[in-house]
Amino acid sequence: MPEVQHLDPVDWRILTILQDDASITNKALADEVGLSTSSCHERVRRLRSAGVITGIKAVVDPAAIGRGLHAFIAIRLRPHRRDLVDAFTAAVLTLPETLALYNVSGPEDFFLHVAVADSADLQRIIMEQLATRPEVGHAQTHLIFDRPLAAPVRPRRSIS
Repeated sequence: MPEVQHLDPVDWRILTILQDDASITNKALADEVGLSTSSCHERVRRLRSAGVITGIKAVVDPAAIGRGLHAFIAIRLRPHRRDLVDAFTAAVLTLPETLALYNVSGPEDFFLHVAVADSADLQRIIMEQLATRPEVGHAQTHLIFDRPLAAPVRPRRSIS
């Protein structure tokens, strides 16, 4: 687990802006938070080196590339051996339809988030990629009717 970083309001403003648009120039970011460009650059560098900012990436809309149907597949593994869990996660993470794989508590072991073209494509994933794996004991599919929603990480507020 990474060391917890103590962030001041300017750090939080930088994080909020970058989570909204990581393509912003350093100058525009510095102007937004009221710092010089060199001070802003140093803060961003520090946030990266401390592991607060873990990456910058493009977000691709799966629907724009023909994968508009999203689903969560709740998966229960049969034997809980490390080698089988590792083999399962490695295989699932190589599927082009996989958006995320969550290891969870409760009756299921994993939630697999996939984006597929249609119900036939979803059935193919389930039948050919999951049901054929010896470590998969049960899979239950939940269609996602609305696009995935995500919120940026924000500072905690004290309750008054």
